[in-house]
Amino acid sequence: MVPAPADAASAVTRIKDIAKVQGVRSNQLVGYGLVVGLAKTGDSNKVKETVQSIGNMLKAFGVSIDTSSLKPDNVAAVMVTATLPPFTREGDTIDVTVSSIGDAKSIQGGTLVQTPLKAGNGEVYAVAQGPVSTGGFMTGGSGNTAQKNFPTVGTTPNGAIVERSVEDDLGQDGKLSLSLSSPDFTTASRMVQSINSQFGSIARASNPGRIDISIPAYYRGNVVSFIANLEELPVVPDNIAKVVMNERTGTIVMGGNVSVDECAITQGGLSIHVTKNTNVSQPDPLSYGSTIVANNTNVKVKDKPSSSIVLPATANVSDIVGALNAVGATPRDTISILQAMKASGALHAELELI
Repeated sequence: MVPAPADAASAVTRIKDIAKVQGVRSNQLVGYGLVVGLAKTGDSNKVKETVQSIGNMLKAFGVSIDTSSLKPDNVAAVMVTATLPPFTREGDTIDVTVSSIGDAKSIQGGTLVQTPLKAGNGEVYAVAQGPVSTGGFMTGGSGNTAQKNFPTVGTTPNGAIVERSVEDDLGQDGKLSLSLSSPDFTTASRMVQSINSQFGSIARASNPGRIDISIPAYYRGNVVSFIANLEELPVVPDNIAKVVMNERTGTIVMGGNVSVDECAITQGGLSIHVTKNTNVSQPDPLSYGSTIVANNTNVKVKDKPSSSIVLPATANVSDIVGALNAVGATPRDTISILQAMKASGALHAELELI
């Protein structure tokens, strides 16, 4: 059966759930480092960057060696990634993800050596170090191994210390902006009306995806409280008519504002069954005959009577669901029918396949 339609009316929601304050964002960090202390599951000497990195690290500690004699099977070269949340200050800790980039078999049980983490501007914002937890393992040898999950990727909880924070001047000039998660002219206009009805004429929509707000004078010294009150304001969001379909699972989700023009839908079914039977012909005793094996193939074709339904021009999503159920359409049939209705111009909605 086709899933039941959603209510045609949009639900009242908070501004907090459909928009965010511009400037409040995370930043991605990345670094290159070494994981040491592995049980001979690290990189081989074919990974030149690991050998060179070990030599450079030891040289920094005043140890000079011939890198050609190194066997780095207890060390793995890794990329370290992390996300710097907004409003994080110096001294705070964040989680990091450690991923092997060589031919290491596992970084289980290893320790990440101090690794600077840089942002897109090339500046160091955190330094990572600590034991690596993979959540998986690989054991065995000589062609007989067992593996669980991915032992070449691990995490170090609270493994990075923030050394530099991202400056945030939220509302310092008396202004801030909201970014809509799904830009829409109607939703932006309703948000402006909701804000202005509460705080006066302080908001205007610059475009369907951004609303500029002047912070009231009595909130200039308490911007956090103003944003908290702003985010709790109710608004009724508006969305375009859309039908989302997953052809692999047969899932169909329709918005409540989907409508159709007058059209006729015909759904027929053709079923073909091919079966194979093996017959053995055994000769009579002393007849000097030979045993013969024969394959007989039977083909059965069953054509169900087609069903037809006519939708009036005033049809909505409920009429579509009821009509498709009436012709006995499965979810996969419904996907094909909706695509055909869209192609004919009868369906007024955006189709999205996922």
